[in-house]
Amino acid sequence: LKISFDLAEYTADVDGVGTLRLLDAIKTCGLINSVKFYQASTSELFGKVQEIPQKETTPFYPRSPYGAAKLYAYWIVVNFREAYNLFAVNGILFNHESPRRGANFVTRKISRSVAKIHLGQLDCFSLGNLDAKRDWGHARDYVEAMWLMLQTDEPEDFVIATGEVHSVREFVEKSFKHIGKTIVWEGKNENEVGRCKETGKIHVTVNHKYYRPTEVDFLQGDCTKARQKLKWKPRVTFDELVREMVDADVELMRNNPNA
Repeated sequence: LKISFDLAEYTADVDGVGTLRLLDAIKTCGLINSVKFYQASTSELFGKVQEIPQKETTPFYPRSPYGAAKLYAYWIVVNFREAYNLFAVNGILFNHESPRRGANFVTRKISRSVAKIHLGQLDCFSLGNLDAKRDWGHARDYVEAMWLMLQTDEPEDFVIATGEVHSVREFVEKSFKHIGKTIVWEGKNENEVGRCKETGKIHVTVNHKYYRPTEVDFLQGDCTKARQKLKWKPRVTFDELVREMVDADVELMRNNPNA
């Protein structure tokens, strides 16, 4: 998402117009009545949040080129649904993580780095805003929600979230705790560091280059509609998610230190 500031036009082309191209292809090929279309919408649509928690009726306020491109995609899906009666839905998914998460996402960056530190392959890594708060769930639960959205009689948009909020700082602490290290924070702002209580080594630093020009500070989803209409609920807890990601990366780095 930070990268979308550097590649703003490309982001618009892929995440905005890309969705239109797919919808247009369905229409041009005469598949309106035989295709169901799922759009991967995002909690980044809420950006600078207008209410807490965020639900389907919360006003959008994107704070990145990515969020703005996804806003176009969201509304063009709604437009095709209403204009052509296409079965098209937006899944407004909050952060969903797993061992398969890309290495440039903060959760995976943390789990990979903690695994490397555990195996003696790394001493220290840098993060951006430690106090950004997110509603983190497991991708496995969220993909089930996507599938359920496509099984309904009428196409509707749904927020998918856990309703629980945790900070980046907390993700770091729990990841280290899982490998037997207690992180103690020292200093302020970009001078803050995370030190291992047991060894005295600094394992985490803060680097301003990882901050976004316009930050999204707090995301918390309300998935009441999905609970009621889809009978969906998240199963994997935050602690289980952190443990699974760290364990998977320890295994990965043990077998291939360059992974």
